[in-house]
Amino acid sequence: MDKHYDLGITGGGIVGLATAYKFQKKYPHYKIAVFEKEAFLGAHQTGRNSGVIHSGIYYKPGSFKARNCVDGRKQIVAFAQEHHIAHDICGKIILATEEAEKPLLEKIFQRGIENNIEGIEKIGPNRIKEIEPFTEGVEAIRVPVTGIIDYVAVCQKFGELLTQINPESEVFLSTKVTESFDEDGQGGLITNKGKFYCDRRIFCAGLQSDRLAKKEGNELDLQIVGFRGDYYELSKKGKHKVKHLIYPVPDPDFPFLGVHFTRMIDGSVECGPNAVFSFKREGYSRTSFNWKDSVQALTFPGTWKLFGKHYKQGLEEYKRAFSKKLFLQALQKMIPSLTMDDIQPARAGVRAQALLKDGSLVDDFKVEYGHRSVHVLNAPSPAATSCLSIADRIVEMSEKI
Repeated sequence: MDKHYDLGITGGGIVGLATAYKFQKKYPHYKIAVFEKEAFLGAHQTGRNSGVIHSGIYYKPGSFKARNCVDGRKQIVAFAQEHHIAHDICGKIILATEEAEKPLLEKIFQRGIENNIEGIEKIGPNRIKEIEPFTEGVEAIRVPVTGIIDYVAVCQKFGELLTQINPESEVFLSTKVTESFDEDGQGGLITNKGKFYCDRRIFCAGLQSDRLAKKEGNELDLQIVGFRGDYYELSKKGKHKVKHLIYPVPDPDFPFLGVHFTRMIDGSVECGPNAVFSFKREGYSRTSFNWKDSVQALTFPGTWKLFGKHYKQGLEEYKRAFSKKLFLQALQKMIPSLTMDDIQPARAGVRAQALLKDGSLVDDFKVEYGHRSVHVLNAPSPAATSCLSIADRIVEMSEKI
């Protein structure tokens, strides 16, 4: 017997599940199905990021990222408090280690003011030492509203609430959506477990988002390119050297935030990530490779233009990916006393980044209509922090389908 749902959502990451939760809360009578191809929720970007509740300080004022991050941060903290999800608003510092970085730090500080980030302040070397005794810096921004959280636990709670509100809604694991269909006035999704009829469709497919959009007939001017980020973590010997979160001043010519220190919700401290081109969209080792993913990325003109723009930084990132010594040297810029014994290899993640044909990265969140559907085409960091705010936008768009 064919199953019919009012809404089908592809992707059991945090954006897909937040959307399902917001839709279900607004329309309790809707039967909603969430399809996740892995055996558990949050298997890719959601469960492999730093677990940070971002403040919104970095993002261009007025952008979706800036608005969604500030609003989303407030929403997810309130959600975590209401549902007793482990989190800690521990604060962070953005650390300038040399005088030349001060103008960039000031620019970030001014963005923070424009974005109405609560409680931010510029601090000098003495105050830096009070907060993080092992760091060395000439100036920093203290961001008290930054925190840490277990995003996989958030996903699980979204899934639980979905079926609590409406027992006829379902989360399907190990169910891969391959394409959508329309026949006899009805639409739906084709999966490895058969057809599901859905009046509305939302795609939150992360690393596979462009492929599913193209299958629906969307003409895209972008392509998803994966960037792997490798993490180390502080050993028992080194863990005491980080109390909160420590970020460098980001390189304005490189579209990533740089290696940083993050105290995780379980008490461990992660260091990283770097950012290197991934030869496999869901490849989490340094030697992961997939022909289809590699050919698709390397035949896209924007990939080579991006490499051309950032080849120096890219080479440094690659060298660091295969060298613990070089990774340590990057960390020592902020904490000079770190030694090889203080860090040990940890996990890795792959960031889905939309890239344009001219080699520029799509900097903002990007959500578009498809055929009786909505596609989330670009949702890199801080999408986890922003998930409930992004979900509000998706719900609003989906009501117009």
